[in-house]
Amino acid sequence: MTIPELFQESVERFSAYPALASKNGKRWDTLTFSQYYEASRKAARSFLKLGLQRFHGVGILGYNSAEWAISALGAVLAGGLCVGIYVTNSAEACQYVIKHAKVNILLVENDQQLQKILSIPPDKMEPLKAVVQFRLPLGENSLRNLYSWHDFMELGNAIPNVQLDRIILSQKANQCAVLIYTSGTTGNPKGVMLSHDNITWTAAATGRELELSCASMKQETIVSYLPLSHIAPQMMDLWLSIKIGALTFFAQPDALRGTLVYTLQEVKPTIFLGVPRVWEKMQDTIKENVSRSSSLRKKAFVWAKILGLKVNTKRMLGKRDIPMNYRMAKALVFTKVRTSLGLDNCHSFFSGAAPLSQEVSEFFLSLDIPIGEIYGMSECSGPHTASSRNKYRILSCGKVFNGCRNMLYEQNKDGMGEVCIWGRHVFMGYLDREEATLEALDEDGWLHSGDMGRVDSQDFLFITGRIKEMLITAAGENVAPIPIETLVKEKIPIISNAVLVGDKAKFLSMLLTLKCETDRMSGEPLDNLNLEALNFCRTLGSTAATVSDVVRLRDPLIYTAIQRGIDNVNQEVISDSQRIRKWTILEKDFSIQGGELGPTAKLRRRIITQKYRAQIETMYL
Repeated sequence: MTIPELFQESVERFSAYPALASKNGKRWDTLTFSQYYEASRKAARSFLKLGLQRFHGVGILGYNSAEWAISALGAVLAGGLCVGIYVTNSAEACQYVIKHAKVNILLVENDQQLQKILSIPPDKMEPLKAVVQFRLPLGENSLRNLYSWHDFMELGNAIPNVQLDRIILSQKANQCAVLIYTSGTTGNPKGVMLSHDNITWTAAATGRELELSCASMKQETIVSYLPLSHIAPQMMDLWLSIKIGALTFFAQPDALRGTLVYTLQEVKPTIFLGVPRVWEKMQDTIKENVSRSSSLRKKAFVWAKILGLKVNTKRMLGKRDIPMNYRMAKALVFTKVRTSLGLDNCHSFFSGAAPLSQEVSEFFLSLDIPIGEIYGMSECSGPHTASSRNKYRILSCGKVFNGCRNMLYEQNKDGMGEVCIWGRHVFMGYLDREEATLEALDEDGWLHSGDMGRVDSQDFLFITGRIKEMLITAAGENVAPIPIETLVKEKIPIISNAVLVGDKAKFLSMLLTLKCETDRMSGEPLDNLNLEALNFCRTLGSTAATVSDVVRLRDPLIYTAIQRGIDNVNQEVISDSQRIRKWTILEKDFSIQGGELGPTAKLRRRIITQKYRAQIETMYL
C-alpha cells in the first residue's frame, strides 16, 4: 500500500475525527482527518507549482507542528521525498542534506533557522528552488524565492487537482517516500531510504503489536515532542496516527527543556513514548516532590513502591491476584504520581532510541507504570521488537513483530550475538551509498544491526550493547560500557552522566557529570546542583551548592562518597579488567546544545571523547 492510499483509507474511516491539535494562545486549534488531507493536497500542489521534481526532497527544518506534518504528507503526495532535518544541525550539516537529498523546497520554522540557511553560499545550494518560512514574522533578507506559509499554500491554486491525482496514481508501494538521516557520528550522515510499503506495513504492524485501538472504537491521543526527523517519533506521531486515527497534540518547541509536563497535564495522552533521558527527568521530578512532602507521605510512598514492585513483578509472570492493600496504594500514591505527570489517562508507556536502565525501569514499575521498551533502528522503519501490556519483561525489548524475523549472528558461548533483522520493514538501502548498503544488508536480506543481544527461552529479546561502542582493552578484553555506566548512576545518586573510556588502554577510566538545574529557556545545564544532588551533599555534611563548589575545591566529602560508589561498582563487575581505575568530574553536564547528546538525548560517545580529550589524557599520564 502506498502512503497516499493509507491516507485516503484513513480519511474514509475517520473523516470527522480530530487529527492534529496545535496550541494557539490558551486554546487548541484542531484539524479533522478530512481537513488534514485537504491541507496536505494543497501543500502538494504548491510544491508542484514551485518545481518539485519526482523523487527530489522536501526538507523540513523546524520543531514538530501541524505545518511539519502537512509538509511531510504533501511532499509524498506530490511524488517527492519527505526529508526531516534536525533543528540542532549546523549550517554545514543542513547544506550536506540539501545537496545529498536533492532538496528542491526547504521549509524552515523561523528567522533563526532561515539565517542558518542564508549563511550557506548560494553555489552550494544547487538543487534548492524555494524556501518557505512557516512561522511569522518574516525578517528582512535578500532571498528571492522566500514564501510565508500562507502565501505558499495559495500557490497551489494554479495546479489542477487532476494533475496531482495522476502523480498519486502513478506511485508504487516499492518506491522511496521518506529519507531519514542518521545522526552521522562518524563522517557524513547516511540517508536511509524508506519505501511506501516500509512505512504503511510498519504503521499497521505497530498498531497491532502495541495493542492500540482505532478511533472508531476509542481514539488514542499522542503528544508529539521528540524531533520528527527521528524515525521513532515520526512512525508514532505521523504514520501510526494516520493508520489508527489517533489525535496528535503538538507540544511547545521547548518541551525537552521543561514544558513537556505542562502539555501532558493539559492533554492527558493515552499513549506516551519517551527516550531514557525523559524518563530519568520524570524520575528526578517525582523524587524531588517526595523529598518536599511530610514524613507520613514519604513512608506511604516507600510502602506503595515495595508493594507495587511485588505486584507488577508477579504480573509479568502471568499472576493476576491483586491484594486488597494494592488498591489503597493505588489511591494514595500511584494515581497521584500519574496525575502529577499528566499520565492519568495513559494505558501504554514506551521507551525507545536507547536502553532504559534497570533502576529507572524498576522505579516506574514499582509505581504501577510499566515502561515497555521498543527496539529498532532507522534502517527497519523504526520498531522491530516491542514490549506491550501483555508481553513484558523488565530490561527486555519485548518480542519480534509478527511477520518479521530475528537472528543472532555469530553467537558466543553465553548465547549473545549480533542482532540481525528480516522483514518488510527493512529499508531499501542508503541513498547513493552502495558500499554502506552492502555492509548493512547481507545477500539473504538480513539487516545487520551492530547491536549485541540475547533471546531468552520465551523469545524475549535483550540488547546487551553496541558492537562499535565496545571498548577493547590493551589486554584484548571486550567491555560493554552501558552496564557499567548504568551501575555507576545507580550507586551514586549525584551522578547525571557517566562515560566509560579506555579503548586500547591498560585500564578503564570514567568521565562523570553531576545532576544540576537547567535553563528553562535554552536547555543549557546550569552550575547550580539540582534538589536530589543537594540532598546527597547535605546527607554527607557538605555545604556545596554548585558544580563549581564540588569540582574546583575537590570537595573531600563528595569525592570520598563518589570513590566509595565506584568501589562498590568495581566489586560487581565480572572481571578485573572491567574495573574503573580513575575518574574525573567535568565542570558542566552534557546537553543537546553542547553537542554531547544527540537530538533524542542519546550519548554521542565519539564527540564526547574528542571534546574532553585533555581530561581523558590527564587520567592516563
